[in-house]
Amino acid sequence: MKIGNYDFDVKNNTYVMGILNVTPDSFSDGGKWFNMDDALRHCESMINEGASIIDIGGESTRPGYKKISAGEEIERVIPVIDRIRSSFDIPVSVDTYKSEVAAEAVRHGADMVNDIWGLKADPEMGRVIAQSGAACCLMHNKSEAVYNDFTQDFVNETLECVSLAKQAGIAEDRIILDPGIGFGKTYEMNLLVLRNLNKLTDKGYPVLLGCSRKSVIGLTLDLPADQRLEGTLVTTVSAVMSGCAFVRVHDVRENLRAIRMTRAILGK
Repeated sequence: MKIGNYDFDVKNNTYVMGILNVTPDSFSDGGKWFNMDDALRHCESMINEGASIIDIGGESTRPGYKKISAGEEIERVIPVIDRIRSSFDIPVSVDTYKSEVAAEAVRHGADMVNDIWGLKADPEMGRVIAQSGAACCLMHNKSEAVYNDFTQDFVNETLECVSLAKQAGIAEDRIILDPGIGFGKTYEMNLLVLRNLNKLTDKGYPVLLGCSRKSVIGLTLDLPADQRLEGTLVTTVSAVMSGCAFVRVHDVRENLRAIRMTRAILGK
C-alpha cells in the first residue's frame, strides 16, 4: 500500500502511527504539544523512536469532548502539517471527520485522512478524499452502543464505511479500517472486538488498531491514562498476532519493541 510516496507492506508487517495531538484537551496528553515548538520536538522524537506515520489531531475526541469549528481546527493543524512537511521525511495523517479540514490538510501535504466516523459524519468527506488521492482510515463509530447482534452489526457497519468510500470513488488500495476501540461500544464490547480482530483483518483491507491508553485498559487495570503503557503493549501484541497492519500509539519506542519481539516469536 502507498501512503503518499511511501510504500507499506501491509500484508507482512505492523507499522507504528505516532499520535500528535495539537489540542488543549485530549484525554491523555491534552495541552502537552499545543505549542508549535513542543509539537515539532515531539514529532522528531517519535520519528527517531521508529514511527512510520505521524497522525495530527486538532480536536479532542475523548468522551464528552468539546466540538470546535472547522476553522479553528484548520488553524491548529495546518501550521503543524506545514512545519512537519518542511522539516521531516515521513507520511502525515490528519485526524478529522470534517471535509473542510481534510481538504485543507491534503492541500498542504497530508497523505492520509483518519476519519473517526468512517465517512458517515460529513457527506462531502468521501469526495474530498477521492479527489485528493489520499489514503484514508475509516473507523467504526456509533452515537450509542445499541446493537442487535454486536459482532455481526459491528462488522456490517464497518463495511458500510467501505461502501461509502467506493461510492465516492476512493480506490480499494487507499482504504484502511479501524475497529474503533472506545467509540460507540461498552467496556465488554471493546474487549469482544479485541478478542475478535480477525473479523476485520480477514476482509482484505489493512487494519489499524488504536487502543493506546484508552479506557478499556484503564477499566481493566484500574489505572489512570498515564499508567496504561503495559496494557497498551498487550493490545499491540494482539494486533500483530491478528494481522493488523498499523497500531496508533502515544509511546512509539515501547510499542515498536513489542512488535519486533512478537514478530520474532512468530517467525516473521
